[in-house]
Amino acid sequence: MTARARVPENQDELLEYRLSLRLGPVHARQRLGIEREAEALVFGQDHRSFHLENLASAPGFIRFCLKMAGLFRRGQDNSRRLDVAQNRFHLPDLPEAFDGFRILHLTDLHVDMDEANLQAVMHRIEPLEYDLCVLTGDYRKQTWGPVDAALNGMERLRKRIRGPAFAILGNHDSIRMLPALEDMGYNLLMNEMLPVERNGEQIYLAGVDDAHFYKAHNLHQAGNDIPLGGVSILLSHTPEIWREAAHAGYDVFLCGHTHGGQICLPGGIPVTLDSDCPRRLGRGYWTVNGMQGYTSPGAGTSVVNVRLNCPPEVTIHTLTRGPQ
Repeated sequence: MTARARVPENQDELLEYRLSLRLGPVHARQRLGIEREAEALVFGQDHRSFHLENLASAPGFIRFCLKMAGLFRRGQDNSRRLDVAQNRFHLPDLPEAFDGFRILHLTDLHVDMDEANLQAVMHRIEPLEYDLCVLTGDYRKQTWGPVDAALNGMERLRKRIRGPAFAILGNHDSIRMLPALEDMGYNLLMNEMLPVERNGEQIYLAGVDDAHFYKAHNLHQAGNDIPLGGVSILLSHTPEIWREAAHAGYDVFLCGHTHGGQICLPGGIPVTLDSDCPRRLGRGYWTVNGMQGYTSPGAGTSVVNVRLNCPPEVTIHTLTRGPQ
C-alpha cells in the first residue's frame, strides 16, 4: 500500500507546496526562510539590521529636506519623465536570424510606489518596437509586507507589454509573488535558462534569483545547458555578480538595482549605488573580460518618488553581428 502525499491544509502551506514543485524544496525553503527572518527584523524583533527604505521615518525626512531645499517638486516631476535609452551589443557569434533583434529592458519599477510613474511607464512603452521584453526585478515598493498592490500594478503593466516577457526577482520582491506573476504571463527565470528561437536559430536567455540580499543566485544551474559557442544573455537584478558571470562565460549581462544613484550630484555623480561593484558598472554600458553589460538606472523610484540629475529610463537593446 503506497503512502499518500499530505494535502496542504491552508493557503500558506499551499503556497509552499506550489513553490517547492516549481523551484525545488531547497530553493523554496531558502527564499521563504530568509524573507520571514528579514520581516521579523523589520518589525522590531531584532534591531541589528538597517535598511533605509524600511525605516518608517526615512521617506518623510528625505522629503522634508528636499522641500526645504526647493527640490522636491522638481525631483518628483523628473521621476515621471522617462527617457528611452538605445543601446547596441555587438556580438561576433550572433546567429544571422538575430541580427537587429530588439530587447525592451525594464527594471526597478516599484509599481506600487507612485501611480503617476506607473502610468508614465505604460504610456512610454506603448509605441516602442521590440521583439521581447525582459524585466530585472524590484516590482514592489517595500522589501517586506503585502504584495497585492505590486501584483495589481504588474498585471496592468503586462497588458501593455506586447509579446513574450521574461522576468527575474529582485531584493524587494517576495517569492510569494512568483505564482501570480507566472499566471499573468510573465516567464520567471529562477536560476533557469530558456532558448529563444528565430527562423530556426537560437540564442539563450538565462536568469538568476536575487544576488544582492537573498544570495539565492546560481549561475551554474542557470547556464549549464547553454551549448558551447551559444550566445547567452544573463538577467541579474544587481551588477554585483559581474565577475562570476564573466568567468562563467556569459556574453551579455543585463541588470538594474542601482537606480543610477536616483538622487545624484550635478553631472550625474551618484551619492550611493547600494551595490558592491565598481562605480563604472553603476549605470549604462560596460565590459568586463569580454562580457558586455548594461546597468539600467530603472524606470521607478525607491524610498521617495524623486529623481535628481538621474533620469529614469526604459531601454531598447539591439543585438548586432560583428566585433565589439
